[in-house]
Amino acid sequence: MTAARLPLPTALLSAGLLLSVLCLASLLLGAGDVGIGPSLAALFGGGDDDARFVVFELRGLRTELAVLVGVALGAGGLLLQAATRNPLAEPGLLGVSAGASFAVVVAISLGASAGTLSLAVAVLGAMVGCVLVLLVTQLRGVGDDPVRLVLAGAAFTGLLTALSSLLLLQDQRTADEVRFWVIGALAGRSPDTVSWSLPGLILGLLVVLPLVRPLAALALGERVASGLGHHPQLTRLATLLAVALLVGTATAAAGPIGFVGLVVPFLARRLVGSDVRRGLGVAILLGPCVVLAADILSRLLVRPYELPVGVVTAFVGAPILIAVVRSHRLPSL
Repeated sequence: MTAARLPLPTALLSAGLLLSVLCLASLLLGAGDVGIGPSLAALFGGGDDDARFVVFELRGLRTELAVLVGVALGAGGLLLQAATRNPLAEPGLLGVSAGASFAVVVAISLGASAGTLSLAVAVLGAMVGCVLVLLVTQLRGVGDDPVRLVLAGAAFTGLLTALSSLLLLQDQRTADEVRFWVIGALAGRSPDTVSWSLPGLILGLLVVLPLVRPLAALALGERVASGLGHHPQLTRLATLLAVALLVGTATAAAGPIGFVGLVVPFLARRLVGSDVRRGLGVAILLGPCVVLAADILSRLLVRPYELPVGVVTAFVGAPILIAVVRSHRLPSL
């Protein structure tokens, strides 16, 4: 494993400060007419009713949702890479997000509504995607090759996307209701989205806690992990359950936002090395930073209109994916 670049406390403090700055920027910046001055006044108890509504109701909800989704995708991406021992493993690339999205589309086409039901369905769909990832990693010549694994995930994602499109073409009501699940967006969510998504995030993180040490041992190889008293297959299954909870929660809340689970572990390894025990805390803080930065850019790039945040993360993540694939030596996990 590579040596840590920064002391863990320094990395955590830096990521925490960056997250605080981006949360403030998310409350102050937007595509509409309420600028920095009125927004600051609203934050300090002044300003008019419109400014307070925009800052606390609209931007405040988006900021909370971005933090929740960022934590889920950042941690989920790091765990998926650790479980598969593959630096290219990412929920969006391997079909985990697509499985969650497809499950939600099916549920809503059958008459379900957004909320805790869509969360449960998304987690179930993400679990199916995780199981398929686990099966693919066991195939000789595929699981051992990071690029082939991504190609297999892309094929699975394409299949589920096509099936989702067929359902949407047949049902206009479903198409209107789940449009944002196709590309991923934080705008337009209902105020209770955070409240019904938060339990899924907390449960996913609780499942992770006892897995950190076994995952660190698994990075040394299955034989070493077994010699240290751990059970590699059980560790992988439990980790994929945590990934399904985290990614399913994020997808149910904001749709499939790609590349966050690739960018965040990439940055975490550069900051503190590849040890999952050090990287998880950093990833939990960097995930919201990436999503918040992408959401802020989505508001400012084409003002007075907005881009879906999933489009912005794709612009950021695609070059990193290409850089990792083209590197002479993939980062060790």
